[in-house]
Amino acid sequence: MINTDQTLEQLKQLKLAGMAQTYGTTLALPAHELPTAHELLARLVEAEQISRTQLRTQMYLKISNLRYDAVLEQVQCSPARNLTRDQILALSDCTFLQRAENILITGSTGCGKSYLACAFGRQACMLGYKTLYLGMNRFTEKLSLAKIEGSYVKLLNYIEKFPLIILDDFGLVPLESHTRTTLLQILEDRYGKRSTIITSQLPVSKWHQYINEPTLADAIMDRLSGSAHRFELKGDSLRKKTIEKN
Repeated sequence: MINTDQTLEQLKQLKLAGMAQTYGTTLALPAHELPTAHELLARLVEAEQISRTQLRTQMYLKISNLRYDAVLEQVQCSPARNLTRDQILALSDCTFLQRAENILITGSTGCGKSYLACAFGRQACMLGYKTLYLGMNRFTEKLSLAKIEGSYVKLLNYIEKFPLIILDDFGLVPLESHTRTTLLQILEDRYGKRSTIITSQLPVSKWHQYINEPTLADAIMDRLSGSAHRFELKGDSLRKKTIEKN
């Protein structure tokens, strides 16, 4: 006779959480509602797959350190924002990551650039792509510290492994020479293999001037804009509107 309690415990020991939960629920069913052996196996496998996907998503979201808990469905689309639902849907399956394409999001302060970037980041995590959010100010501080500690190469190798990185608030402060060089190295490592999302208050046409080193600027812009989807957000600050409502 099968010891169901022992089977349930073994599933837990094997860390098959989805299977264990579904098996335990099935044991509580009346005899006439019990599934056949084939139906039970199918349910257990499906439950385990769902459970592992959820755990993976939670882990990826934690690692990503996204600035906002944003979802694409909640992004406000309107002609006034110069943003359509079709634009978002076209990228929502994240196949742009398979093609190693970039996304450049520009617009004035508070218009929702970072939120949109994080929404794409969250979508990537849910679909099984590791994502890393990097605010430019903190990122430059991290680079300087890594150089002092001797972990600079390790940091670059860590960043290179992510299918998607988000560089937020590009253009807020002047770029130092070592930051320009590092940015080029990161984009070179990712070119044709990984995707990058960049948000900036500066229009893309001003980025070359902002980088302020012609040779490096040419190389950086070539690797960024060659295969990029652009979002040029318009309209008033969403933060200001939220404050006014409250």
